[in-house]
Amino acid sequence: MGKISLESIVEAVNDLPALPQVVVQVIKLTEDPDSTAQDINNVLNQDQAITARVLKMANSAFYGFPRRIGSVTDAIILLGFRTLRSIVMAASVSDILSKEMEGYALEYGELWRHSQCSAMAARLIARKCKFAFPDLAYTAALLHDIGKVILNNTMKETYREVVARVTEDSISFIEAENKILGFNHAEVGARVAEKWNLPPETVEAIQLHHSPEGAQVNPRLTAIVHLADAICVSMGIGMGIDGLLYPISGEAMQLLGLDEVEIENIISELIDVFADQQIFELK
Repeated sequence: MGKISLESIVEAVNDLPALPQVVVQVIKLTEDPDSTAQDINNVLNQDQAITARVLKMANSAFYGFPRRIGSVTDAIILLGFRTLRSIVMAASVSDILSKEMEGYALEYGELWRHSQCSAMAARLIARKCKFAFPDLAYTAALLHDIGKVILNNTMKETYREVVARVTEDSISFIEAENKILGFNHAEVGARVAEKWNLPPETVEAIQLHHSPEGAQVNPRLTAIVHLADAICVSMGIGMGIDGLLYPISGEAMQLLGLDEVEIENIISELIDVFADQQIFELK
C-alpha cells in the first residue's frame, strides 16, 4: 500500500464535528474573570445531555465529595472553574471517543475508557509532581488519541500490515504507523486540536505523547500525558494494538521527578477510583 499524504487526512479532520457551541461558550466563560457560576449554569442549561453527563462525572468517586452534587452551580462552587471546564470537555467528546475502532482493535467504549483513564492518571500525576495546571493535563490526556477517530477507516485496511511490522521488526506501534502511512495518529490528533482552537501546549502534548523528548512549548505537560497513556496501557485499559511494544520514556519520568514506586502508587489510586464504574458510563 502506498503512503497517504497527511494533507489528504485534513478533509476527514474537517468532517469531524466542531465542539458544541455550549462547550465553546463555557470555555470562554471560565477564562473570563468577570464570569459567575450563574453565567456558566445558564449556558449549560441549553444542553441537558451534556449537563447530565457533567453531573454524573462530578459525582463520581474520582472527585470524592461526600455529598451529592445536585446542580451545575454546586459543581462550580465545589470544583472550581478549571475543573468544571475539563469535565464539560469530557462530557462533550464522550460520544466521539466511544465508537468502535476496528482499525485499532478497540471495541465500543474502549477508546473512551482509555481516554478517561489517561485523563484521570494525568491529573493524579500533575498533582504528585506539583504541575500548576492539573486540569490542563486532564484535558490534554483525554484527547491524546483523538486522531484514531480520524484514522480508523484507513487503519482497517492496514491493520494486519501494522501488526506484522510491529511483531516482525520489534518496533513500536507508532513507528509502524509512520513507516506504513507516512504519519501517525498523534500528528492527526494535533490537527484536530488545532481545529478546536485548543492551546498550543495541548496541541503539542497530543502530537508528541509517544515521543515527549521533542516537546518545547511545555515539556512537563507532554511528559505527563505520555506517562498517563503508558500507565493505562500497562493496566490493559483500552490498549488495542497501540499497546504493542509501548516504550516508556525514562526522560519523561526524570523530568517529572517520578520513580517506579510513585507510578505504582498512582496505579493503586486509579484502581480504587475505577471501582466506581459511573466515571465511564456514556449515558
